[in-house]
Amino acid sequence: MIKITFPDGSVRQYEKGITPYEIAQSISPKLAQEVLVATVNGKICELNRPINEDAAIKLHKWEDEEAKRTFWHSSSHLMAEALELLYPGVKFGIGPAIEIGFYYDIDLGDRVIAESDLKRIEDKMLELAKEKQHFVRREVSKEEAMKTYSDKGDQYKCELIRDLEDGTITFYTNGSFTDLCRGPHLVDTSVIKAVKLTSIAGAYWRGNEKNKMLTRIYGVTFPQKKLLDEYLI
Repeated sequence: MIKITFPDGSVRQYEKGITPYEIAQSISPKLAQEVLVATVNGKICELNRPINEDAAIKLHKWEDEEAKRTFWHSSSHLMAEALELLYPGVKFGIGPAIEIGFYYDIDLGDRVIAESDLKRIEDKMLELAKEKQHFVRREVSKEEAMKTYSDKGDQYKCELIRDLEDGTITFYTNGSFTDLCRGPHLVDTSVIKAVKLTSIAGAYWRGNEKNKMLTRIYGVTFPQKKLLDEYLI
C-alpha cells in the first residue's frame, strides 16, 4: 500500500499503481467527472498515470490554472491533427498553451490559410473530439525521434530534437496525430466541447527573423459551450 496526502493534510492508503482518476473516483463520482489533471509530488501529470510511491496529490478541475493549461495544450494537439487531415504535408513548429487558449506554428508550404478557413478547421476539431481519442504517452530514444520526423520531412521537429537529451524524449499520440511533447495532457478529447479559432498571424521560426515565417493559428477551447459563449461576449 502507498500513502496519498491531500491538500487539507488528510492521508489515505491505496494500492500501489493507483491513478489520480481512480483516487478521484474513490472520493466522489462527481469529482471524477470534473477533474482534468493532477499534481503529484509537485509535478503535473495525466489522470491515468500510475502512482507507485507515497505521494502528495492535488486534483485540478477546470477552475484551476493547471487544468486550463493542460486543456488548452491538449487542444493545440487536436487542432494539429485537424490541420494534418485537412492539409496533408503540413509541418509543425511548436504549439503551446498561452494565458488564454493556445496556438500552433505551422508551415503550409505554398498554401495559405485565410480567416474564412477557420470554421472548417473548428468543425473538424469538434468531429475528432467526439471520437474520444486518448492521448497516449510513449517514451522514445533520440534516435527513434529523429528518424520519425526525418522520415516525415518535418525539419522543425528535427531541429527541436537535436537540442534534447536522450532519455528525456516523449511522444503523445491522439487519433492519427503524433507529436513531440513533454505533456501532460487530458486523458482524452471528449471533454473538449467548444472550439473557437480566433486569429491568424505570422511568426518567425524560433523567434528569429533570419528563419522562415510560419503561420500561427490562435484558438481557445472550453469544456462547455456556455463558457465559450461567455468568453465571446
